Formats: sequence, C-alpha cells, structure tokens
Amino acid sequence: MKVLAAMSGGVDSAVAAARAVDAGHDVVGVHLALSRMPGTLRTGSRGCCTIEDSMDAQRAANMIGIPYYVWDFSERFKEDVVDDFIAEYAAGRTPNPCLRCNEKIKFAALLEKALDLGFDAVCTGHYASIDYDADGNRELHRASAWAKDQSYVLGVLTAEQLEHSLFPLGDTPSKDLVREEAAQRGFTVASKPDSHDICFIPDGDTRGWLAEHVGSATGEIRDREGNIVGSHEGAHAYTVGQRRGLNLGVPAPDGRPRFVLEVKPRSNQVIVGPKEALAIAEIAGTRYSWAGQPPQHSEEEFACHVQIRAHADPVPATASLTQNDETGEPEVVVRPHTPLDGVAPGQSAVLYVGTRVLGQFTIDRTVSAVPVGASA
Repeated sequence: MKVLAAMSGGVDSAVAAARAVDAGHDVVGVHLALSRMPGTLRTGSRGCCTIEDSMDAQRAANMIGIPYYVWDFSERFKEDVVDDFIAEYAAGRTPNPCLRCNEKIKFAALLEKALDLGFDAVCTGHYASIDYDADGNRELHRASAWAKDQSYVLGVLTAEQLEHSLFPLGDTPSKDLVREEAAQRGFTVASKPDSHDICFIPDGDTRGWLAEHVGSATGEIRDREGNIVGSHEGAHAYTVGQRRGLNLGVPAPDGRPRFVLEVKPRSNQVIVGPKEALAIAEIAGTRYSWAGQPPQHSEEEFACHVQIRAHADPVPATASLTQNDETGEPEVVVRPHTPLDGVAPGQSAVLYVGTRVLGQFTIDRTVSAVPVGASA
C-alpha cells in the first residue's frame, strides 16, 4: 500500500514507519506542525510537536530512507483542540485533548488529506491492534502490552477510519523492545523520553494557562445541601475529585475532608462534599461513535467494560443506546457494576467487549451512587 507515516519525532512513530517499510509498503513520512509559536522548544519529556521533534523525525526518516515533509496543521489544531479545550473548561467540563487530537487531526484532517493525495492508509506509533470479525469487518483492539495500550485514545475512530489505519506496534510485548529495535536501527531517538502533559501547555501549569485564556471570576463554594462554605477565584481551576487547595472557611460537620463533586460554570459555583459522594452509579452522553460495526440491538442492555481514563482499569458494566428524556436525542447510558470514582462531565468513556474497542462517548451527565442526605 501507499502509506503516510505520521512521525511525531518520538521513538514509537519512528519504529512504526520503519516497520511499515519492512512490510513492503511505499511509505512517506510527515511531521505535523501543530504549534503557532515557532520558537516552541521541548523541555525533557514536556510537550511535543516542537522544533526538536521535527528535526528528530527528519533524522529518522533519512535513516529509514523515505521522503519526509512537514505539514502545517496549526490552524486546525487551534480550532479543533485548543479552542475546544478552552470551551470545555469554560463550560465546567474536563476534556481529553489527546483524544480530541486523534479524532480531529490525526484521523480526520490528516487522513482526509492523505486520501486526497492518493495514500491508502495512515500509519502511527500508537500501541493498538486491528483485527477482523467473521464478516471481514475491521475491529480496533487493545495492544498486546496492556501496560502501554493506547486504544483508549483511539476510541473515537470510526469504521471508515479504521479501514485506512495501520498500527505496526500493536503486537509488540513491551516498550523496551521498541527502544532496543530503535537502537539497533541507529535511531537517535532510541532513548528519547516519552512526552507527557498537555502539548500546548509545555510548562505543565494548566491552572495558570486556563486563568489566562478563560479568565477568573470570584464565586461561591457550596456543599451538597447548598450552604456556602468558601469562595474561589475561578471555577475552571477546579476538577472533580480535587481535595487540595480548596481553602474552605467552614469545616465539615463530621470534620472529614471535602472533595470537589461538581463545577457549575453558569452559576460560577463549585460544589463540594464527602469522598463517598464521588462514587458514580451511572454515566451518559449524546456525543458517541462506534469503532467499527455498532452492537446489534444496541437499544437493549448489553454487557461490556467501561474505561473513563487513559490509564484507568476497565470496569464491568451494562450499556444501552436510549433516548434522553429532556432532549429526545439518542444517548448512551452506562451502569457500572461497581461505582466509578471521580467522574467529570467532558471525560471520554470508552466501551470494550473483551479486548475490542466497541465505541466511545463524551460524558454529559453523571448520577451519584450516594444521593444528597444519604449516609455513607
């Protein structure tokens, strides 16, 4: 096939591109310039898609012997990822920008351009696998190395996108083996640290960045019964499950710590309560997609596992596609067998059946396992 290899400048994408060549594909490497700040530099493992990353990707492409280009996707990235991140926080939700980048940039904008240019597939260094059902339909599955599995952030892929995706690292038992292979191939990125944190906030100060982009406004901190127990300088600085930095002026009647249970941007309020109130018995969302063929009879409850964070453990659950009582829109409703902990609207819930990624949805609402007034 004619394959476009997305090369981030890291060890995973470099080895993935090399394996695509080894498999006999006609490969072209491309690095996505996502930052609108040309002087952006990488500091250790913070940030990605920087000048250094671009040069690392080019060196790897040269050693592999494939053509290499840099494509400017900074405008799309700002609109679809950065602006979305700001809007979600302003609305009191907790988004996942990496998942949104995969959805909007790497497997929408990039794949669309690749297909227009005559490529058959896009290759990335994600740790995930593609398999086939009995009818030959592609399915997205976890990688063989669960500790490195990245299928959660790929849960947004559609059946059509899976038809044009390659994940050469999916069957690799460990990241150490990928680094060893990179060293054997002579790649200078063999020992390069993995990037972490949010790439467009390379200093890691998310609260400060949000204060600059969303703004700050003094508001009330209330308990579940509606009593004012403190004040804040900006609701966007708080996340569900947060305990530290609340600066509450009124102690809890039982003397126990309080946690953030909810952020209400319209009233600029932060709701706090006991830890057990973070337990969630139901999650639901109207923004959903299926990774491959949708489940049969999805309007009926079916067994699955649900994962609410990239590195969280999957939890047994039942799910169904129903109708939202207020809006009338189709809505995925998931009821975990054991309550989920600290779930925030805006997070992505990915559904699994065995190792297969069934689909995902953005959490719009949650139902606490501990109603107001109930004892622990």
